[in-house]
Amino acid sequence: MKTVGDGTRALNFFIDTLIIFTLAFFSFRGWNWYVMYWGYKPYNFGWFFFSTVFIYYTFFEGIFARTPAKWFSYSKVVTIAGEKPLFGWILVRSLARLTIIDMFFIPFLRVPLHDYISKTHVVEV
Repeated sequence: MKTVGDGTRALNFFIDTLIIFTLAFFSFRGWNWYVMYWGYKPYNFGWFFFSTVFIYYTFFEGIFARTPAKWFSYSKVVTIAGEKPLFGWILVRSLARLTIIDMFFIPFLRVPLHDYISKTHVVEV
């Protein structure tokens, strides 16, 4: 199995972030309708964005080991042994994505923090 390059990872990030932002934006706007007309408690957009990030990656990588962007780029998440990761490792991976410093580990570890902690990597299909 061949590990994908930084360009593929960046493309995956941008496509997934665009989808996540769209989902979070419409969830936020829908919630604000309830805030305005039903008196629900207002929340910042960040709560919607980061919860969508966690749910999105946990759902797609937990079930398919791929996100829509990974389908587009013909890549998937595997363990170091080349198998589909266990759901627990996907949860760890999704939680690590929520840290702002996740991508800054690439120069030191050669992989993002979420790959290093969950003992996974992204390979070509």
